[in-house]
Amino acid sequence: MRLETLKLLFKKHKEVSLFNRYIHSENITPLLEKLALKCEVLVVGKSVLQENIYTITIGSGPKKILMWSQMHGNESTTTKAIFDLLNLLIDKNEVSNTILNACTIQIIPILSPDGAKAYTRINANQVDLNRDAQNLTQPESMVLKNCFDVFKPDFCYNLHGQRTIFSAGNTNNSATVSFLAPAQDENCTITSNRKRAMEVIAVMNDNLQLQIPNRVGIYDDAFNINCVGDTFQTYNVPTILFEAGHYQRDYKREIVREYIFQSLLVSLSYIANTAVLGDSYVGYLAIPENQKCFYDIIIRNARIEDEGELLDVVIQYQEKLINNRVAFLPRIEKFTKLNVYFSHKEYDARGGVLKTMKKEPIFEGYENDLVMLNGESISLKLAES
Repeated sequence: MRLETLKLLFKKHKEVSLFNRYIHSENITPLLEKLALKCEVLVVGKSVLQENIYTITIGSGPKKILMWSQMHGNESTTTKAIFDLLNLLIDKNEVSNTILNACTIQIIPILSPDGAKAYTRINANQVDLNRDAQNLTQPESMVLKNCFDVFKPDFCYNLHGQRTIFSAGNTNNSATVSFLAPAQDENCTITSNRKRAMEVIAVMNDNLQLQIPNRVGIYDDAFNINCVGDTFQTYNVPTILFEAGHYQRDYKREIVREYIFQSLLVSLSYIANTAVLGDSYVGYLAIPENQKCFYDIIIRNARIEDEGELLDVVIQYQEKLINNRVAFLPRIEKFTKLNVYFSHKEYDARGGVLKTMKKEPIFEGYENDLVMLNGESISLKLAES
């Protein structure tokens, strides 16, 4: 599919009622009501706090794709992209008709509604659902497993969001989008099943390289049977992990949202039009593995005492829900030797002494929008984009 076409389709079908980072069930309820007029929308279970968990099923084709988003409640970018995609799929056009005639797609838009409401990675029982694939201790985990068993997908899309710390390889390129064909054994064997997932990822990567060259990564494939992707892969269902990462100054994840939309659409179109046998998987192997090379801010060439050595002061934003908005609060993580890490924003202290706003020695764990450098304040606050 031509890049110009993808961009036009996104612009036309973007769901404008969903924006920023805080997305939960109340946001999608009116959208589900509209979708129910054109596809099947069902309540398939309840969360710990008795919130509805929904599936949206669309299409009539023999190839079945199961997707789920917000397994971690604070990872909402893929949920926005899902509704952009659904707006396209319900709009009768050549692209959607081709996909829906070849595929049946079932989507769980928010698997952890309690986590989404609280903006947390864990559910209301303080459990990471992506570590509960084997024990199935949580109602949300049971919902997903039941959907998998009943729907019997040919492909699974495990949709997540990624922190700003990741790079595409050991480089100064942040991981804007990452993928993974999860391992299905301890040796991370490249099985025929994984090759099919890798082939689809390679196709998505080809499109993204036209727009964000060298900013696509592969997530760590260490085998963990407690993770959903690894478990489903062991059932010989090709499973693809999507990670919506960071683009420069895109803390609201609106630019990355489009890349996820494009990736969903490119992959579905490929599956619809191709017998995915895994023969074309080698492009996947060229994608670099994620490394943790980034921090949000680095103050370089700083001193933490008058005669101290020059150091880099690395700062990471902590995402906290305050008055129903996601706030990004800067926190000093550590002091390091010079030029060990990359950053999304940086200052040069030029040998100056860094202090707290109380003019005390700066320390790890300090949280404030401001720091003092040579007696003058520096704002670390995230600028509104």
